[in-house]
Amino acid sequence: MNLTMISKSLLIALPMLALGACSSTTESEATKSASQQAATNTSENNNGVQTESIEVGDVIELTDEEIMVKEYTSAILESTILFDFDAATIKPQFATILDAHAKFLIDHPAKVVVIEGHTDAKGTPEYNIALGERRAASVATYLENMGVMSKQISVVSYGEEKPVNFEHNESGWAENRRAELTY
Repeated sequence: MNLTMISKSLLIALPMLALGACSSTTESEATKSASQQAATNTSENNNGVQTESIEVGDVIELTDEEIMVKEYTSAILESTILFDFDAATIKPQFATILDAHAKFLIDHPAKVVVIEGHTDAKGTPEYNIALGERRAASVATYLENMGVMSKQISVVSYGEEKPVNFEHNESGWAENRRAELTY
């Protein structure tokens, strides 16, 4: 009798267990499928072009100084004019840089520039001071011819006293034959 009751119970319980096992597999597959779908969506987002949405009200406003830096980046970054040996003539490749500085100074009449003339180590100190001054004056004349007011320009000659390259060879000397514009 006990054996009959146990077998009847097993006959009822086994199909229930089988149904339960099938239904739990379906749920886990559904969960797994949803996880895979989420992972696929994530990888698509990582592989695709990502765009950012910017609200109309999120426009970043630049300060006056930032606008000025953005507008005259080339003038600010390029402030060295190189010269040939024993010369104070401005080479044509530096005209664009000087034009940008002239435009900046014309647009901002309160700004002033100091033009520093430099030479290489060749020559006497007196000669180098005079050559540095001629180079700085050459740049000042160029800027004035472009419309910059003379009160915005100062000229200083350092001669050979402030080299940028301390090597005693032609490339080192060539870097030291310059005029620098500083604001």
